[in-house]
This record gives sequence, C-alpha cells and structure tokens, in this order.
Amino acid sequence: MVRATVHGALQAAVALAAAASGVASVNAQALEQRELRQVFSDNSFSQPLFLTHAGDGSNRVFIVEKGGRIKVMPNRNEAVASVFLDLSAVVNTISEGGLLWLAFHPEYATNGRLYVYYTHGSLISRVSEFRVSDDPNVVDADSERVVWEVERPAPNHNGGQVSFGPDGMLYIGLGDGGGANDRFGHGQLPTTWLAAILRIDVDEGDTGGLAYGIPPDNPFVGNDDDWREEIWAYGLRNPWRFSFDRANGDLWAGDVGQNRLEEIDLIERGGNYGWNIMEGFSCFSPATNCQQEGLELPVIDYGRAEGVSVTGGYVYRGPTLGALYGTYVYGDFGSGRIWAFRHVDDEVPMLIEIANCSCRIASFGEDEAGEVYIVDFSGPIYVFEPLRGEIPTSIEMEDQPLPTEAELRQNFPNPFNPSTTISFTVPDSRQVELEVFDLLGRRIQLLVDGSLAAGSHSVIWDGSDQVGRRVASGMYLYRLRVKGVEYTHKMMRVD
Repeated sequence: MVRATVHGALQAAVALAAAASGVASVNAQALEQRELRQVFSDNSFSQPLFLTHAGDGSNRVFIVEKGGRIKVMPNRNEAVASVFLDLSAVVNTISEGGLLWLAFHPEYATNGRLYVYYTHGSLISRVSEFRVSDDPNVVDADSERVVWEVERPAPNHNGGQVSFGPDGMLYIGLGDGGGANDRFGHGQLPTTWLAAILRIDVDEGDTGGLAYGIPPDNPFVGNDDDWREEIWAYGLRNPWRFSFDRANGDLWAGDVGQNRLEEIDLIERGGNYGWNIMEGFSCFSPATNCQQEGLELPVIDYGRAEGVSVTGGYVYRGPTLGALYGTYVYGDFGSGRIWAFRHVDDEVPMLIEIANCSCRIASFGEDEAGEVYIVDFSGPIYVFEPLRGEIPTSIEMEDQPLPTEAELRQNFPNPFNPSTTISFTVPDSRQVELEVFDLLGRRIQLLVDGSLAAGSHSVIWDGSDQVGRRVASGMYLYRLRVKGVEYTHKMMRVD
C-alpha cells in the first residue's frame, strides 16, 4: 500500500500526476466545491458533539450534547427534539470532557441496549450501558451498567468514542492521557489502555471479573509482556472520531497532532501508529532519524496552513450524493475546512477541499440511510447540497457503462434481517458462481452457478443455508467467481 503526504501546496502536483494516469479527471470532476445547508433549525443544540441513528428502522436521529444530554427526533427538518437521556448531573465537562459519544447495540431493535462514553468525577473516562424504557424516545436512566472505565492523568486527550464494528464488537478510542508531547509516555506503552483503540465484546462477561469479554482474535491475547489484551491498535495521540466503511468494514480514524501535523489513519489489527515517535509522516521524538520500522504511517496528513485539529469523518455511502460515493470525507475543527479523497491501494490519494463551513466541526454523523451530517460545536447541523445535475448514488451506479472486468457490489441493506440483495456486473457472457461463506470458510449457500449474459444482475439471499435453515446472526462473506477471478465482500445478518 502506498501512502503519501498531501499538503495544500502539493495538491496541484498530485492532481497533475493523477491526470497523467487518467484518474484525476474523474476524481476532480466528482469532488467539486459544495454548499452546505442547515437542517433541524427549529431546534437549539448546546455544544453538540455527535449525530447518529439507532439502526432500528425508525429513521430517527440522536444528537449528543457535551453537557450530558442526548436528544432525539424524527429525521425531518421541521421536527422538534426531545430529551432521550440526561446525564448532566454526573458528567464532568472540564476541558475536553463531557458526554462524548453514543452507540446503539447492533440488535438494539430487539434488546434496547445502548452505550455512552462520558467523563466522570475528576479524571474518569467511562463506558456505560443503558436500556431504553417502555417509551422508545426515553432511556431508563436507572438502567446504567458500567462496562469499562479508566482514570487518566490529565483532563484532555480523552479520545471520546465507542462504536460497534461490523463484527459486532465494541471499539473504544482513547487518547494518550493528556498533557503535551506525550508527557506520560503512554503512546508506546501498550501495558496501558491509553493511546489506543480497544475492542471488547459487550455480550460476553469475562471470568476474570470484567463486565465484558475480550475477543479471542484480538491481536495481543495471550502475550507475555503484560500488554492489555483489549488493544486493537495503539500509538495514537488523540483519535478524534473513527468510523467503519459500510461497504467493506475498513476502520478510518482522524488523529489530532501536537503542533505541526494532523493525520488520517487506516486502522489495522495490531498496528502501531507511531505516537510519539512520529507526528504524521515526520519524526517527532527524536526530531530527526527516528526509528520507523514496524510503524503504520498515515494515509494522509496536513499542516497548520490547512487546520489545527482534525475531525475524522466517513466514507460516504449515502443515496443522494452520487459524485461523493466511496470518498472519505473529513474536516478540521479549527479552520472549518472539509476535504475528501478517494483511497485506492497503490495509488496516491487526492486531497480536495469540498466545503468550508466557517464553523467548529465537532463531528460528522450518519443517518440510517448513510447520509452524512456536519455537526457544528456552536450549535447548527448541516448537510451537503447536491451539485447541479448530480445523479443519486443508486442511479449513478446503475447507469455506468459496462466495466471491462466483473464487479461485485456491497449488499443492501447491510446489516440485514431477514434478507438482502447482492448485485454484480459481468462485462460479457460468463460462467458465474456466487456463494456465501461463514468466517471459517464453510460454504453456507450457493446462490448462482451458471452462465449469465453481460450486464448487471441482482440476487436476493433470504438468510438461509443450503437446507433452508435460517442462519445465525453474525458476519458472513459472499464471493463472486468469474473465469477464475474471485471478488469478496463482507455482510452482516442481525436478529
């Protein structure tokens, strides 16, 4: 994988290089400057930090406020929000603290469980589980179960996110514990939970007295060095917002820098992302000739000419903005600038500014359909306006000329229950196999086995195995085989 720094001064050079390869003209045309439109303007939000959905088919949106409240409302511009949960009496908002995140269990529609990350007491970071009450728009405030917590040495660099991955595990993002320059030395110290992204199983209790299970496939399970087995990746200064690509499960994170550079990372299992040896692509300690072996470098970084504090975003998979489909969209809290790039292995990503909201971008968010929102810490919430003549994603994908090679698309919906549609395209008449496997490689279902005409095809999988039994909830793989070439994607069934 080729990863490169793209600063503002280098963007033109990168664009020219990509143009020579025949790629830039498509990307540049797609990633034009966009206007933003404020939504939910009938509401007043106090220091909002996040917007999300419950994944329960209700199409509601939930707004997290730093002071300790979560508000809920229908996903309509004229809707008025009500209080979903109020933790203002127990949340400590000093410095970078507060109620920082909300995540709904993948099976929330049936179990009513949700998880919040907040700072408590003087220096405690806490993840708690709550349950919704008989009123679907009100949480049972007395149902709190503390799942995990840690005491930090300083009030900043809390990370501040918990999110479920496509594997059903809960991921927790943590900063280095605060102070400047990794004062407490946590960046390269995986015997602590700090400066890391953790991965836990909230559906399993551990025999060691934990309120969660440690997944056996975590990278450091069974190590002999007293490294925390919950760690999925480490060496992060202050990961401010991470997200999973709906299409392929890739984990993207924005990591806030010290004084020079902000970075975007593609998080991999067991990866060491270099803090405080490195900041972005540059050596930090020591300032020159640092040891980079074994470190995962960013996909991209930027300097103080562009911004001062990165806010990680999402790979856009929504239905409206066809030209943005598949791009990673993110911004900067200080400058209000919003960028996007397309990431392809072995290619230098293009960084193009697509908007400037002149606001403090606390977070991006997604609704149930995958539409992206911009959350302004000052109160407003925005969406991107479509470009003039922009084709919606679904239409754009269907109307493209036939590719020269077969293509396998992400199933929809995903996650799904009980059935999902798998679409693919073949450039000419071909012998095609489409199969479903579990994560152990066992074939669950053969969906297609025969010759198909050129064009786009769709197959509905009803979630059953070869003898008609409904499969369990969990992650599955589906594979398209065309003339010996295989294409594979992940999908998730939920009960």
